[in-house]
Amino acid sequence: MPGTLAPPASSMPPKWAKVVDHTRCIGCHACTTACKSENEVPLSVTRTYVKYVDTGTFPQVRRSFQVTRCNQCDDAPCVAACPTAAMQVRPDGIVDFDKSICIGCKACIAACPYDAIFINPEDHSAEKCNFCAHRLDVGLEPACVVVCPTQALMVGDMNDPLSAVGEIIHRDAVAVRRPEKATHPKLFYKGADQATLDPLAARRPDGGLFMWSEQGSVGGQVHAGHPGAWNSSAAAVVSYDVLHRTPWDWRVSLYTFTKSIAAGAYLMPLLLGVLGLLPWASRTWGVTVPVVALVALVATGAVLVWDLEHPERFWMVLLKPQWRSWLVRGGFIITAYGALLSAHLGITLFGRADLTPHLGWIGGPLAAMTAIYTAYLFAQARARDLWQSPLLPAHLLVQAFVAGGAVLLLVLNDGRARAPAVSFYGLALVLHLLLVLGEATVGHPTAHAALAARAMVRGRWAPFFWAGVILAGLAIVVAPAEPVSGALAGLVGLFAYEHAYVQAGQSVPLA
Repeated sequence: MPGTLAPPASSMPPKWAKVVDHTRCIGCHACTTACKSENEVPLSVTRTYVKYVDTGTFPQVRRSFQVTRCNQCDDAPCVAACPTAAMQVRPDGIVDFDKSICIGCKACIAACPYDAIFINPEDHSAEKCNFCAHRLDVGLEPACVVVCPTQALMVGDMNDPLSAVGEIIHRDAVAVRRPEKATHPKLFYKGADQATLDPLAARRPDGGLFMWSEQGSVGGQVHAGHPGAWNSSAAAVVSYDVLHRTPWDWRVSLYTFTKSIAAGAYLMPLLLGVLGLLPWASRTWGVTVPVVALVALVATGAVLVWDLEHPERFWMVLLKPQWRSWLVRGGFIITAYGALLSAHLGITLFGRADLTPHLGWIGGPLAAMTAIYTAYLFAQARARDLWQSPLLPAHLLVQAFVAGGAVLLLVLNDGRARAPAVSFYGLALVLHLLLVLGEATVGHPTAHAALAARAMVRGRWAPFFWAGVILAGLAIVVAPAEPVSGALAGLVGLFAYEHAYVQAGQSVPLA
C-alpha cells in the first residue's frame, strides 16, 4: 500500500536510511512543503529544502538539485556536543531530539557538518529532520517520501538486502556529503552533482540575489564577490538556497575573553609567587587575585547563560549532564575553579593567608583547564575546520597569561613585583603574536580552513584581526613605561583577535 512500509525482514530493529535519487528529482519543493505541514515547521526555517545550482555557460548549461536535510549520522557530532542529551540516537539509528530538555546552547548547530539543525523561532529549541520518526513508528513513510511525485525519495532498512534502499546502497554508485568528517551518514545520494554536494564548489551570486530571495551576507559568511569564496574551476553558481545563520555571535567571543581573564588572573600571580617575585603575604595575592578572578568567572557564567535560548534551563548542564559534551565538562571545571577561588578568599579573610600558596597545587591546574577547555569544545564543532588546530589549547593558555598579566598590571600595588610582571606580560604577548601570525601565514590543510583564515585576515573580520595584532604589538612597546596603557591595549587587542577568530571560523558555508 502506498505510503506504508513493509515489516522488517528480521526481529532485529531496522537501521533506517534514506536514498535521494537525483536522476529523478525535479526540484519541485514538494518535500519541503510536506515536511513543514507534517511537522508544523514555522516560516524562515526548514527541516528539508532543495538547493539549486546552475553549471556551465550559456547556452551549454544545466541545473542540478540537492535535497538537503539531516544526514542521520552513525557518529553524530551533534549528539556528542549536546550537554543535556536533547540530541539522542534511537536504537533504529535515527538521530532524534527532545525539546523539553534543550537549553538552546547551539552547540549541536556548531557541531553539525551539514548545517542541518536550526533553532525554532517559536519554541526556541533545536530542531531538524528526524525521518518523521513518529510516522515510521506506526508503519508509515515520512511525509516527504509520500508526496514526492517522481519517487526520488526512498526510506528503508539499509541492513535489509531485499529493501529498495538496501539494494541501491549496496549495489549502485551512491555518494554522501562531506565523507572526510567521518560521521558515517545514512543519507545517500544517487546521481548527485558534485557542484551541489560540495558547499564550496559553486559560487554564491553577486549581491546575494537568489531565485525568489535576497540573502546578502549573513553573519559574516563567505559569499560571491569575496576572492576565493569557492574552490572549483567549474562555472557553477548557486541559484536557490535557504538562509544560513552562524550559531554563535559576539557573546561567545566575549565568553572566551572573560574566561581568559578569570584563568590568567590566577595563573600569572601564581607564576610570580612560585618564582619568589610576588610575596605570598601580599594583599594582591591574598585578596585581589581571587576577587578579580571570581568576578571574571561570574561574568563568564553570565555570558554563557545569556547566550542560551532557554536560560531558565541552565541548571541542566550540571544536574542532567551528558558527559561527552565539553560544555558539560567545562561547566564542572568552572564550578570547581570558582569553589577554589572562594576558598582562597575565605582562608585569607579568616586570617590564614599562609595556607593559600598550598592551594596553588590545585588552583594552578584548575585555572589552566579553565583556560584551555574551550579548545576541546571548539574541536567538537567538527564542521568548523579553522577550530581544529592542535595548537589551540596552548594558544588559549598563552591568551590567559596575556589577560592575567594585563589585569595584574592594572591592580598591582606592590612596586617590587611590577617590573617582573611587565616582563612576563611582554613575554606572553610575544608568544601570542607568534601563534597568531603563524595561524595567519601557514597554509591550512582544507579548503574550509583556508577560506575561514582568509575571512579572518583579509575578509570581513580583518579589521578586528589586525586591530588585535597592532594593539598587542603596541602593548609590548608601551607597557614598560606606561603599564596601565599597555595593559588596556593588550586587553582590547586580545578581545578583538578572539572575536575575529570565533566569527571567521563560522564564516564558510556548510551546505
